[in-house]
Amino acid sequence: MTIPPGGSDDGGLAAGPARLVCARCGASAEAAQLTWTCSVEHGTRRHFCATCARENLRSIEGRLDSDWW
Repeated sequence: MTIPPGGSDDGGLAAGPARLVCARCGASAEAAQLTWTCSVEHGTRRHFCATCARENLRSIEGRLDSDWW
């Protein structure tokens, strides 16, 4: 595979940081927040802020869907 001069082989993923939105409370932050939790529910990736993750830690560890919290 040849990469064009000045180009990158990122598959178009380096467009910039994505904005995360908490699936529970709607809080937002820039991507790569180490304190946030990511969950895949029914094939959909959902992010939860540190506050919501902390408040629902037992449910998250029990692998309950966020609909049950």
